[in-house]
Amino acid sequence: MTTQTPPTPEELAQASALLNACRAELGKLFVGQQALVDGVLNAVVASGHVLVESVPGLGKTLLVKALARIVGLVTNRIQFTPDLMPADITGSHVFDLAERRFVFHQGPVFCQFLLADELNRAPAKTHAALLEVMQERQVTLDGKHYAMTPPFLVMATQNPIENEGTYALPEAQLDRFLFKLVMDYPGEADEQRILALHLAGSSPERILAHEVRPVTNAEGVLALQGLAARLTVDASIVTYITSLVRRTRGYPGLFLGASPRAGIAMLAAGRAAALSAGRAFVTPDDIAEVAIPALRHRVILSPEAEVEGKKVDGILGELLKGVEVPRGTAG
Repeated sequence: MTTQTPPTPEELAQASALLNACRAELGKLFVGQQALVDGVLNAVVASGHVLVESVPGLGKTLLVKALARIVGLVTNRIQFTPDLMPADITGSHVFDLAERRFVFHQGPVFCQFLLADELNRAPAKTHAALLEVMQERQVTLDGKHYAMTPPFLVMATQNPIENEGTYALPEAQLDRFLFKLVMDYPGEADEQRILALHLAGSSPERILAHEVRPVTNAEGVLALQGLAARLTVDASIVTYITSLVRRTRGYPGLFLGASPRAGIAMLAAGRAAALSAGRAFVTPDDIAEVAIPALRHRVILSPEAEVEGKKVDGILGELLKGVEVPRGTAG
C-alpha cells in the first residue's frame, strides 16, 4: 500500500547491520533484556516515545544514557518531582538588562533524547507542558513556537510499586507513548553473570565510559526513520492491525479499549521491526511482536478483572490469539 519507492537490498542490508551493531553495544550493558533492547531500538526507528516501567535498580537511567551514546544524540535528563513547574521543563523568558528585552532561555527539554525520570512524580500541569513537546515537537510560550531539533525522542520512566507522592499519568499523555516497556528481574544465570562482571571490576558506569561506542549519529537515525517509512505494507496487514485495535473495545476484561492512535503506533513499530530484520515488507509476525508493548498502556482493565487478579498483558495475549492472522503476506 506504500506509494514510496521501496528500499533497495543494499539499503536494507546496511540498516539491518547498523541496528545489529546498536543491539550488540547495548548488549554489553544489559544482560538478559533482549525484549527491552529490541523495543527501544524499534522506538528510535519508528520515531516514537517510550515509557519504561520497572522497580528500582534495574538500570532504566543507564539504558537511556547508553542508547543516547550509541545513536549519537544530544541528551538531557529531568528528574521529575512534585514541585517541578512547567517552566523548569520548557524554559522561560528572562529580562536581559543589557539588551533591555526579554530573552528566551531554553529548558532541558531542548535536546534530541530526553530522559523524563520518574515522570509520575510530577503534577498534572507539568505533564501538560511535556504533552505538547511530545506530540508536536515544539514549545509554545507567549505565542511563539520553538521547534525541537530532529530527531526528538522522550524516554520516560516510572516506578510501579510506589504510590506516595505520585500522580497517575493522564490517558491523553499515555497515548502519546509509542511503547510501554516493562523491565523485569533478570534470570538466575543472567544475575550471576552481572555479579561476575562486578567482581572483575566491570561496573556498568565503567563499561559505558570505556567500552560502549557510538554507532551512528542524528543524521543516521533520521535516515533509518526515512527508510522504515518506505517499507511495503500489504492491505491484509492494515486489516490485521485494525482488527486487533477494534477487538480491544468491549473485549471481556477491558473497561477501555485502544484509540485509533494505537493502530498508527503498531504500523510504525511494525515497519521498524521489519527493517531490523532486513525485510522490505511488514509481516504479521512483526505486528504481533509490537502489539502488546503498543497496546498495554492504551487499555484499562475492568474492575471485575482487577478483582480477579488478571493482568493487562495476559488479556492482550488472549486477544491476539483470537484474531485471524493473514497468510501469504509478502512485498
